[in-house]
Amino acid sequence: MAWNFDDVPAREGTNCIKYDLRKETFGTGDVIPMWVADMDFRTPPFITEALHKRLEHDIFGYSFRPDKYCTSISDWFHARHGWKPEKEWIVFCPGIVPALNLCTLAFTEPGDGIIVQPPVYFPFFSAAEAHGRKLKMNRLIENNGKWEMDYDSLIRLIDGSTRMIIVSNPHNPVGRAWRRHELERLLEICLENNIVIISDEIHCDLVLPGFRHVPMASLSEKAALATVTCIAPSKTFNLAGLSTSSLIIPDDRLRKAFSKVIGNLHIGSGNIFGTEASIAAYTHGAEWLDELLVYLEKNIALAEDYFRERIPEIIPVSPEATYMMWLDCRKLELDPGQMRKFFIEKAGVGMNEGSSFGPGGEGFMRMNLATTFKTVEKALDSIEKAVSSLR
Repeated sequence: MAWNFDDVPAREGTNCIKYDLRKETFGTGDVIPMWVADMDFRTPPFITEALHKRLEHDIFGYSFRPDKYCTSISDWFHARHGWKPEKEWIVFCPGIVPALNLCTLAFTEPGDGIIVQPPVYFPFFSAAEAHGRKLKMNRLIENNGKWEMDYDSLIRLIDGSTRMIIVSNPHNPVGRAWRRHELERLLEICLENNIVIISDEIHCDLVLPGFRHVPMASLSEKAALATVTCIAPSKTFNLAGLSTSSLIIPDDRLRKAFSKVIGNLHIGSGNIFGTEASIAAYTHGAEWLDELLVYLEKNIALAEDYFRERIPEIIPVSPEATYMMWLDCRKLELDPGQMRKFFIEKAGVGMNEGSSFGPGGEGFMRMNLATTFKTVEKALDSIEKAVSSLR
């Protein structure tokens, strides 16, 4: 490997949410942090070098994004996902969660219905409810350990007020890389009912070997015109602190509506370093990402084997994408509060409790495996000892 993913810097004392807010989050600082979705690995050198180069010019005044910002995104998507968005379709936004809220303001009115597919990333809920929209839950179906979309339920949910659906593609937390035929059926339903599709594809580059990412907008011209694709280098290259993401909006009407909202709020400027990091990531990141995925696959294999062989009470849901593992802990027979307390106090591992992801998440935990192999081993050993005390 050209990069050593076992060599990670200490993150304590750097105002790091994952490490420095453990006591506020879990009631104790003495937990292995495997919760918030960022990685412990060093920022790739081609990104830090780009930032250092920009620092050599010691004026950081008003700036704009050069053409390379959009062309690097377009070229990256073409090379890795077989879809080449036009650079004119790309709009900046300071983060994916802000983008979801801005899409609500741009494409819906108070009282309109917005569909989400829980268990899912919990900011999806507030993106609707915080703005007076009606949140509609199209729960995923669990089928022999695999999670699938419930199209019949989706059709029943749609009424005259339904304007938008927010899709997690790949899905966080259940780890699905949706297949083309699954997305095509979803698209068919949305087109029939004139529903705007907000496709959160922030994890799209973290599809694991043997699987592939299908951008929703790549399905057809009609799909592109009905879809707003939300992307960012933040998960792939661990750049969340730079608050830089982009939306790909092929439809002129939708793009103008979104741009109007972000313009009215005066939050479309971004920051110089986010721009430079994004360009560097999408221009030079392919080889580094390929090696990262090999390392993550090793961590996932370790966890899957460990649970199956030594902690059979916990059933791992094999992820097809993302570095998050969805753990079925229902055999422990603990309610959500007990579950959270058990893993904090008995196992000493800080994870996300499943009910926070909405209906269907009860009895599950989300575990972040984007850390060193030794840290994953340590966490698994601690969990095994805790579970053995229940036997």
